[in-house]
Amino acid sequence: MPIAAESQECRPRIAVVGAGITGLAAAFRLIRRCGDVQVEIFDPAPRAGGTICTDHRDGFLIEHGADAFITNKSGGLKLCQDLGISDQLVETDDQYRRTLVVHRGQPVLVPDGFMLMAPIKPVAVLKSPILSLGGKLRLLTEALRRGKNIDEDESLASFARRRFGAETFERLIQPLVGGIYTADPEKLSLKATLPRFLAMEREHGSVIRAVLKASNSAAKQEHSTESGARYGLFVTHASGLSALVESIIATLKVSGRVKLHFGAAVDCIEPAREPDTGWQVRAGSQNQMTFQGVVLAAPSWVAAKLLGSVDSDVAAKLKAIEYTSTVVVASAHRLSDFRHPLDAFGMVVPLVENRKILAVSFSSRKFAGRAPQGSVLLRTFVGGAAQPELLRMSDGEILKTVIDELGDLLGLAETPLFASVWRHERAMPQYHVGHLDRIDRLEQQMSIHQGLELAGNAYHGVGVPDCISSGYAAADRLAESKGL
Repeated sequence: MPIAAESQECRPRIAVVGAGITGLAAAFRLIRRCGDVQVEIFDPAPRAGGTICTDHRDGFLIEHGADAFITNKSGGLKLCQDLGISDQLVETDDQYRRTLVVHRGQPVLVPDGFMLMAPIKPVAVLKSPILSLGGKLRLLTEALRRGKNIDEDESLASFARRRFGAETFERLIQPLVGGIYTADPEKLSLKATLPRFLAMEREHGSVIRAVLKASNSAAKQEHSTESGARYGLFVTHASGLSALVESIIATLKVSGRVKLHFGAAVDCIEPAREPDTGWQVRAGSQNQMTFQGVVLAAPSWVAAKLLGSVDSDVAAKLKAIEYTSTVVVASAHRLSDFRHPLDAFGMVVPLVENRKILAVSFSSRKFAGRAPQGSVLLRTFVGGAAQPELLRMSDGEILKTVIDELGDLLGLAETPLFASVWRHERAMPQYHVGHLDRIDRLEQQMSIHQGLELAGNAYHGVGVPDCISSGYAAADRLAESKGL
């Protein structure tokens, strides 16, 4: 046998199940950290990237999944730095850095400085038509209400109503947070998703008092002209997020230590026959292969199926994590076809408005270079935990529904230049109250299975940076446990 082939045969072998951004990050971290490891990636899809998918058509740049990532979590920037592509990242366009919310059938600006639940500018809230006088007073008197000083979990709905009142919750907080998590606010864990608000109450007695205390800091300067989501913290790749995936794939291939198996669904994981020697993995018609370690970077319900014969209790805990599905409708238009100027980053829709869409992202307003001059690219979101019945509609019915809603809310008068319907089935894990405690128990039980690691958006965050950090952390744990 040639020396090179023999060397490759002797390398420790690691399997990564899932070629989404989490699995790719884990594989990248392994080859970067471990000098002589062979990594094999398995995914049932024909391509890498998972829900990340960028298309280019007629001068439009279309994201079917995530379109950006937040920078106050280190995962995304860290990966770009490691890949050497940080200089290819672009920030949001300051010109349109504001958010609309539907109020009585009309798009209205979210009060200046209102950050999910933190009204940095109380005067702006008083001037807004979104809340009644009673609703405004109830919101602003949050500063006078006593807070809890115990560290316990609570649902978003419970916390928001308790601190700010039902009207602020229904008209502002629910749509702004719902646009991020597509979750049932009555079940969504605040501790697992927005823990800083619990900390504000615990440490300062009030969210408003906490944000006002920090109002003269650098945070105020950064966010003083924004409303809604913290858009100033978002970046993306100039060529779309698929370029990030392509950069990872190119690096993995150049290493000569990674094999990519697309269209290969793993259907069996079990301990190797020799005790403590690793794991056997089978993908479809392939023979079982032995690996020293496995990173399960697949959805938790997939991981549950694969681990059923390994640890039924772990499998049950994984299976218990609920997911929701959403549809993203990307549509290209002439800007002149709208009555509304679309002078914002997007629009969120409260559930109390009884509409059939969750939110609309004005993609080409958020980032330059997403649409030709005089045109606009929109991404409209349908479904989620609150309206799962809408996903039973056909693609054609969903598209018609979206166009009708855009016409009613934004004054769209003509058919789109083109449109696409992209379904994300069981893609968003639901962090229900108590999520962190359940994940802690799951991870404690997983720790007895040396060389088997979980990673993905079902555990410690749903965003792109969270997924990347999860992949990195799983790779590090595996390398340490196996002495790689």
